[in-house]
Amino acid sequence: MYDFSNLSITPCGHCGYQCFQAGEECPYFSDPVYEMYDAVVKSEVTCYIVPNYCDYPCANFFAFNERSQCYFQNHQELLEAYLAVRKKFIVVSNTGRENFASAFRYHVQEGVDPDILYLSAKKFGRVSIHGDLMDSEEARQTVLRFAGQDK
Repeated sequence: MYDFSNLSITPCGHCGYQCFQAGEECPYFSDPVYEMYDAVVKSEVTCYIVPNYCDYPCANFFAFNERSQCYFQNHQELLEAYLAVRKKFIVVSNTGRENFASAFRYHVQEGVDPDILYLSAKKFGRVSIHGDLMDSEEARQTVLRFAGQDK
C-alpha cells in the first residue's frame, strides 16, 4: 500500500527530458514512483483511491501518470504487463465522472472501460471536506464489495 500524498515525487519537467532517450537516465529514477509501477506490474489486482478536488483526478495522480514515461520508455514489455493488470479505481467525488474515466483509460488495455467506483460523501450523509466518509459503515461495505473483499 502506498500513500502517494506522503511520498516525495518530483513531477516531470524539472529535468532535461532524458527519459526520451533512455528511461533509466531520468534524474529521479530512484524516487518511489518506479517502485510503485513495479508493484503494480507484479500484482494481480491494483486499487487506486483518487480524490477529486476540481472535477479531475488530483495532482498526485497526474504526477504518477506523467512519470510513467520514464518507466515504460523503451520497455514495451513493462507497459504490456502494466496494462494487463486488473485495476479498480475508487474516486472520492461528487462530480467529474467523465474526466476521471478519461484519465484512467491510460491505465487499462485499449477497448477496456476502467472499473470505477464513484464514492460520493453526499450519498452516505457526509461532507467531503470533513474527512469522515469511511466512518460510515455503508461506505466501508461499498468499498469492500467493489474491491472484492466482502467475504
